[in-house]
Amino acid sequence: MNIKKVTIAGSGVLGSQIAFQTAFHGYDVMVYDISDEILEKSKTAFQKLGEAFKTDLNATQQQVNEAMKRLSFSSDLASAIDDADLLIEAVPEKPAIKIAFYTKLADLAPKKTIFASNSSTMLPSQFAESTGRPAQFVALHFANEIWKHNTAEIMGHPGTDPKIFDTIVAFAKSIGMVALPLKKEQPGYIVNSLLVPLLSAGLDLLVRGVSDVETIDKTWIVATGAPTGPFGILDIVGITTAYNINKMEADKTGDPVKQQVVDYLKENFIDKGKLGVATGEGFYKYPNPSFKEADFLK
Repeated sequence: MNIKKVTIAGSGVLGSQIAFQTAFHGYDVMVYDISDEILEKSKTAFQKLGEAFKTDLNATQQQVNEAMKRLSFSSDLASAIDDADLLIEAVPEKPAIKIAFYTKLADLAPKKTIFASNSSTMLPSQFAESTGRPAQFVALHFANEIWKHNTAEIMGHPGTDPKIFDTIVAFAKSIGMVALPLKKEQPGYIVNSLLVPLLSAGLDLLVRGVSDVETIDKTWIVATGAPTGPFGILDIVGITTAYNINKMEADKTGDPVKQQVVDYLKENFIDKGKLGVATGEGFYKYPNPSFKEADFLK
């Protein structure tokens, strides 16, 4: 199948990045979200992404302008999905929200449209039936700051058509990604199977009072040579995402430490609007977090 028109559902941190990356590589992109107000706010993010592409990828202003021209916006799902070859879903990491979205989408999308979920933690088989087109449904997971961390994990479910899977692998490569096909369903895929335990361990050490944010991050950076510690990563990923993932785990397992993490994130960050890099403050303050200071590692 030849993909030409792509709809991105969700204009948050990753949704906006996926949309811009796709438009930058020549596709016509429709950005959908639940209100015009949210979409208006997202346009600021696209301007910042354009600057990041110029800084990090040496993109020209002309390339950025052309990418911007390929972006359209709509809060009406029926018109947003009209004639789309591919729909990439980047809505909140809550099963009920995703199922409700796919159930509504199934009745509106053209029969040709492939659905792909950017979920970082959930399996495509959880939502395959609610899509109304399980053979045309896969997971397509991107890392944050996708223009630099250009991974695209592609994971089908037992009912995914192999040709659809191959189409998405080819699409991922066409927008500048390193395509990472998974041979079977795996919660957390590859990246988060490696990353989530690190972030969880950092939060565990913090909420149990073992150490503080900067010391934990400093330990990881010095010991491994990584550019960022777990709390710097959490700010980039977004604390809302971390909260939702931990709450789902706490609700499922009843783990008291997980619940302590959930309560800590809600009280100190979610309720105060400190959601990470996107809001200018999370575990650190931006644009100049202390872990980027010259003497942080001393």
